[in-house]
Amino acid sequence: MTRETLVLGAGMVGTSIAYHLARRGRSVTLLDRRRPGEETSYGNAGIIQREAVKPYPFPRDLATLLRVLPNRQIDIRYRPRALLAAAGPLLQYWRQSTPARHAAVVPAYASLTVRCTEEHQALIAAAGAESLVCKQGWLDGFREQASLDAQVANAEAIGEAYGVTHEALDAAALKAHEPHLRGDAMLGAVHWTNGWTVRDPGALVKAYAAAFEAAGGRVERAEAKRLEQTARGWRLHTAAGVHEAEELVLATGPWSSRWLAELGYRVPLFPKRGYHMHYAMQDGARLNHWLRDADAGYLLAPMQAGVRLTTGAELNTLEAPPRHAQLDAAERVARELLPLGERRDAEPWMGSRPCVADMLPVIGSAPRHAGLWLAFGHGHQGFTLGPVTGRVLAEQMCGEPPAVDMSPFRLTRFAL
Repeated sequence: MTRETLVLGAGMVGTSIAYHLARRGRSVTLLDRRRPGEETSYGNAGIIQREAVKPYPFPRDLATLLRVLPNRQIDIRYRPRALLAAAGPLLQYWRQSTPARHAAVVPAYASLTVRCTEEHQALIAAAGAESLVCKQGWLDGFREQASLDAQVANAEAIGEAYGVTHEALDAAALKAHEPHLRGDAMLGAVHWTNGWTVRDPGALVKAYAAAFEAAGGRVERAEAKRLEQTARGWRLHTAAGVHEAEELVLATGPWSSRWLAELGYRVPLFPKRGYHMHYAMQDGARLNHWLRDADAGYLLAPMQAGVRLTTGAELNTLEAPPRHAQLDAAERVARELLPLGERRDAEPWMGSRPCVADMLPVIGSAPRHAGLWLAFGHGHQGFTLGPVTGRVLAEQMCGEPPAVDMSPFRLTRFAL
C-alpha cells in the first residue's frame, strides 16, 4: 500500500525531499504558501558551494567584534531587539564557535557538502535543467593581502582533506577573468573551480518541482495554519482545507522552530536575513563569473534577471520590516568595482536563512512524535545541500541505510 506523505515547505530542501520520496513510490504532496522556489531559495546567490565544507562560525576575535559593533558594516548588521529575541540561540552559537568546537562539527557538515554536486546533478538530469547551471566555478576576491593569503591556505587544506579544487589568482589573472573590473582595489582571488552556479535559483527549484510532479507527486499552494497528530498520522489545517497523511516532513526553514514549539520542542534556531537587487550593466560591460567581494562583504552574480548583488547577513526578526541601508552601502562599494547601471527591481528582495546554534542542520525523525520528520537549519547552504538532504532523509524514511552517518543531525542533540 502506498504511504501518504506530506512535505511542508517548497524551497530547495523540501522540494528535493519530495522528489526523492516520490521516486521511492510514496504518494507525496508538497505544500507551501508560495509556489516552489519563491521564498529563501529564490533570493540566494545561486552557488552550489562544493567548497563550503566548513559552516560559518560566530566571530570571536576582538578586532572583528569591535568592527561590527558600530553596526555600519556590509557583511553583518544587527537590530538590538533581534539580539534580545534570539539571545539564547546566539549565546549557544558563540559558545559553539570556539576553534575546537567548530573543528569538531566540520567532518559532519562536510559529509553532506562533498556530495552536493553529484546529488544536484541527479536532479538536474531528471529536470532537464542543464541550461540553468554553469560548471566553471566562482571567484572569491580579496582587497587585503592577509585575507587572500589566509583563503589560499584554507583552500589548500580543504582541497587535501575534502577534494575541493581551486586556482589562486593574482591581480593580473583576476583582471583576465574579469576585464571590466574597475581600478586595482582587488589584489587577487581564489577561483573555486568545482563549485557550480545557477543563473536563476528559483527556476532551478521549479524545475526540480516539475520533476517531482512527473514522478507522480502533487504540488499545492496554501497557507498552513495548524498541525495535529491523529491516530492515523498527521492532519494539517490550511486556509484552503485539510490535508491528512501518515507521515509529515517539516522543511519550513526559519519558521520550523515555531511549528516545533507547538509540539513541545525547543530548538536554538535563529534567522539571518539577506537582501538582493538586480542591476543592468553600463556600456556593454560584462561580469563573467560570480564574484564575492570578500573583504567588503557582498557578492555579485550574473543572473538572467541582471547582475544580482546580495548582501551579507542581518540579524533581525522574521516579522521586522525591511531595512535597505545594508544593501545601499553594498551598492555604493560595488559601483566602484564594476560599472553597474540602473536597478532593475521595483523593490529589493528580502529573505531569511535558518541557522542552528551548533551550525549543523536538523535532519531526521522527531523523537516524541511518530511519523514526523524534520529537515531545516541549513544556514547559508540550503540551496547547496537541498538535494543531498532529500536523499538521506528519504533513505531514513524508507528504511534504507543513509549515505552518511546521520547521528550528528538528530534533534536529540539538544536539551528538548
